[in-house]
Amino acid sequence: MNWTQLDWAALDRLREGFLTGTAARGPYWQSLSDLANYDITYAQRIGWKWDAVLDELLARGWAPRTKTLLDWGCGSGVASRRVLRAFGPENFTTLRVWDHSPLACDYTVDSATRAFPALAVERFAPGQPVGLLVLSHVLNELPPDARAELLAIARHAEAVLWVEPGTHAVSRDLIALREELRAEFRVVAPCTHQAACGLLTTDNTRHWCHAHAAPPRGIQADSNWVKFGQRAGIDLRSLPYSFLVLERHATPPAEATPPPSPAVDGARLIDDPRYFKGYARLLSCDATGVRELMLQKRDDPALFKKLDRDPGLPLYRWERDGDRIIQATPLYPQSPAPDA
Repeated sequence: MNWTQLDWAALDRLREGFLTGTAARGPYWQSLSDLANYDITYAQRIGWKWDAVLDELLARGWAPRTKTLLDWGCGSGVASRRVLRAFGPENFTTLRVWDHSPLACDYTVDSATRAFPALAVERFAPGQPVGLLVLSHVLNELPPDARAELLAIARHAEAVLWVEPGTHAVSRDLIALREELRAEFRVVAPCTHQAACGLLTTDNTRHWCHAHAAPPRGIQADSNWVKFGQRAGIDLRSLPYSFLVLERHATPPAEATPPPSPAVDGARLIDDPRYFKGYARLLSCDATGVRELMLQKRDDPALFKKLDRDPGLPLYRWERDGDRIIQATPLYPQSPAPDA
């Protein structure tokens, strides 16, 4: 499959199903060609979101301890391929896939086998070890019974990597699942803490936890992608996403022992800053909750400029005077570019 062979009738049908919600009514892949068309177009945009999440995890120094991977609701398999490349296929022994569409399973098994010939790739069967559970853009397609099934599978996982669209409704749904699972798992990301989500307070109902992934350099100048964006009616620059990364506790906490009060060690910026003349307002999340902070340009000109032009990882330790940021220290300093 290549750009000159795109089946626009199939792509239009798939997009209509995603936009109207009819995709949640059952398998929507009609052929392997549907999956091939999707894989080089819409799936790549999902892959760019996965790249952003995986880049953050690598910068944090996190990697899964398990050697088996389950891509549940695999679609064309773009998520598991991105995960394997990020952490190294040599660090896994088995990829298992599941989807309510047998065609999707066939496509993912075939594409993963070709991409990683040394890896065992097979369909997932109930009762098999879950290992690292990879979930991508599934929440808005799950009826209640499938959601309960997925939650049961997650509870048997060693770790969970979950990426969803960055909409208010889906993000809030993902937060609810975080709260259901955080007693059994350590929250790796996006949070900097293990406390209850600060967005659940009444004052924060209008907000949601999301970020924006950057497309690869050169996409805006790529004629194939420009034509695709115009034909499909999508903004190639707009890649909002929400995500959740969990890792099973090495030793389950005693139920009778209340969790300790969290120490404030770092904060995460939610969404993009809002800029005004001489200052910006930032939505900051840490162990004490979610609150709006102000950054004046004169207090930290370098940070003010960086957040506007090249924000990098949105993880900081603040020095504050009330809700005013005086100074910021990155939690995970990034290496300078070779020509810096």
